[in-house]
Amino acid sequence: MTVEKNSQRILSYTRDVMAGYPREQRFTLAMLQDIQKKYKYIPRESLEQLSDHLGVPLSKLYSIATFYKALSLQPKGDHVIRVCDGTACHIRSSMVIVDELAKILMIKPGETTSDGKFSLETVNCLGSCAMAPAMVIDETYYGKVTPSRTREILNEYGGVDCE
Repeated sequence: MTVEKNSQRILSYTRDVMAGYPREQRFTLAMLQDIQKKYKYIPRESLEQLSDHLGVPLSKLYSIATFYKALSLQPKGDHVIRVCDGTACHIRSSMVIVDELAKILMIKPGETTSDGKFSLETVNCLGSCAMAPAMVIDETYYGKVTPSRTREILNEYGGVDCE
């Protein structure tokens, strides 16, 4: 798909999202989340269009998009892996889980695999302290994760050479 056609597709979808909400600033986050859900990030074209639509400075939308960890201005993988590093998970060695995932996927937290299949992130809390260490892939929670289980879990999503 050409860049121009992709940009038109993004603008069209953004118009559809905006049409689903009242033209009020209080719905900004919800609109950004809808756009993020579709593209796995928030394209610049969408931010510009939303800025015009709501009459807010582009810088304010960038502030919102960079404040919330769930939002991204960079494309994410097909599957986003979030590993909790909150207190309960940290003391139960969540960073060992992160290291194992980084080794398997050959990426660091904040990066996406070259095939675009996985993105790896650390987060401050998943609200799952009782099952620490915890991680979420897309919207599926995994608790009491061990380094050896990371390979099993990734195999559920296919495409990873986990020997």
